[in-house]
Amino acid sequence: MNLIVAVDENWAIGRGGDQLVYISADLKRFKALTTGHPVILGRKTLATFPGGRPLKNRRNLILSATPGYTVEGAEIYPDLNSLLASAPEDAFVIGGESVYRALLDKCDTAYVTKILSSFPADRYFPDLDAHPDWAVAEQSEVLEEDGISFQYVTYRKN
Repeated sequence: MNLIVAVDENWAIGRGGDQLVYISADLKRFKALTTGHPVILGRKTLATFPGGRPLKNRRNLILSATPGYTVEGAEIYPDLNSLLASAPEDAFVIGGESVYRALLDKCDTAYVTKILSSFPADRYFPDLDAHPDWAVAEQSEVLEEDGISFQYVTYRKN
């Protein structure tokens, strides 16, 4: 499996139930990489999408232990084992924090947008630069949009 995430300099990913910042180029990259592939996410992450609706042109696999939780156009899995039994190899883990942590060791490629700033945050992603199982495979030049500098970094599991 793959994962895709945007992090700041402290590996923060969110605050107050939302992303730290929205970068148009990064959203386009997210769409290009994940369209046509299943996406794995938690119930709280789904709630941050426009209208709380699943992403179009992707099979949405939602991890939620909330009894009776349903979402039209998505598959709900009450636990990690049932989700993993249905998750294809080409799936993308897209958040949030607890879903990333639960599935990091099941992934072999991580598409990380590194935002070269820090933001107040309450949700974090594991620091792959300090993680012995992960190494940088590719990185883009530093890009800039609306005064925010960022870089795309692809990590592969050793």
